[in-house]
Amino acid sequence: MALKALDIYKLLPKKNCKECGDPTCLTFAMKLAAGKADVELCPYLDDNAKNVLGATTRPPIKLVAVGVGERSYSVGEEFVLYRHDKTFYHPPGIMFVVGDTQSEEEIAAVTARVRDETLTRVGADLKFNGTAIVNTSGSAETYAKAVAAVEKTAGLPEILVSENPEALEAALVLCGTYHPVICAATPENYKPLCAIAKKHGCRLVVRAPTFDALAELTRNCVAEGVKNLLIDPAPQTLGDFLTRSTAIRELAITRAMPDLGYPVYLDATKFSDEDAAIALGIVKYASVIVCHPLSPASAKAALTLRQNIYTDPQKPIQMNPGLYRVGTPGKDAPVLMTVNFSLTFFTLQGYLESTRVPCFMLIVDTEGLSVLTAVAAGKLNETLVRDALKKFGVENEVSHKKLIIPGYAAPLSGRIEEATGWKVLVGPRDAAEIGEFIHQEWKP
Repeated sequence: MALKALDIYKLLPKKNCKECGDPTCLTFAMKLAAGKADVELCPYLDDNAKNVLGATTRPPIKLVAVGVGERSYSVGEEFVLYRHDKTFYHPPGIMFVVGDTQSEEEIAAVTARVRDETLTRVGADLKFNGTAIVNTSGSAETYAKAVAAVEKTAGLPEILVSENPEALEAALVLCGTYHPVICAATPENYKPLCAIAKKHGCRLVVRAPTFDALAELTRNCVAEGVKNLLIDPAPQTLGDFLTRSTAIRELAITRAMPDLGYPVYLDATKFSDEDAAIALGIVKYASVIVCHPLSPASAKAALTLRQNIYTDPQKPIQMNPGLYRVGTPGKDAPVLMTVNFSLTFFTLQGYLESTRVPCFMLIVDTEGLSVLTAVAAGKLNETLVRDALKKFGVENEVSHKKLIIPGYAAPLSGRIEEATGWKVLVGPRDAAEIGEFIHQEWKP
């Protein structure tokens, strides 16, 4: 049962030393009660208090960092079963798999693709996350060469997939300081793999087919000194994964089985319909997904789905307010005002680019609301437009004082003219008609 903040506070040293990052012990206790802090952050907490607090106070799903450097990423630390309850915080890492029986050129090509491929969507650069190297040969020497080929190409997060301690040791000589993930420890081999993971500071995937076996395995690994774990429920079918992953999330966030409170690992290569496995993993709680290099269409689908699921549904995706250029606009170029809702921005920008008429886009801050919603809510008004014109120096960029506003903002046209001194032209409601509107109506 979860403890309340005051119960936790009674167990803390009450030094208010701030070494945990919080101003007081009471603040730290409140964070522990909410599952947003770890007892290990308190340097003065004795072992008895740590045992009492234990897994009842840490985040229900442990935060685990994968890799180091610019492309490292974190998974776990999720608090809800359903995205609409709050939000999902840490999107799953999608790792492309290579085998050590592939040629060095093939391994380098896959790694380079992960390093370079970017899908830009609604203002965000979407990328894959790293490489999983499988010890298919069974040879430690061959495995080390494959890992060296990956290391030579890019410094990306890695998963070392082998149950051979000798092969893992050979690979970790090359990448052991970069916090790779080792996959996978089982009830039979967890002791030697824990020893290797502890020696090199690696994250460790644990694999077992039942919840009780998984819980026992995580306890054993923690007892061996390895705390950064991911759990593989070993599904045989997509239905298995759906059932087990959902149950693990529920048991973790309700703290019914705190020993299952770790990010979930999914090997999508085991399923005949790999695209379906990836989509299921993204939607149903997988935190690290291993897959073969995807086709361009599948890659776009996976990255887009991941972005959609891990966007906070309570916070619209926003653009930074400002003055944006389409093409190379001159002094007589039209100025179009709109809101900072990303979908509105990119839709309008796309239609403007297709007109081949260089112009300015004045983006005002409506807190990410669309034009119609912002007008109805009073977030878009003449004062906001007047201040934006001044703040972004629009008068210095053009030789006229004409402003095109969206059709849905027509009720504001008179007030904007009075407040700004600019002549307002009311554009179409549908962005698809903006090209025709500019060609017919724009006369600087």
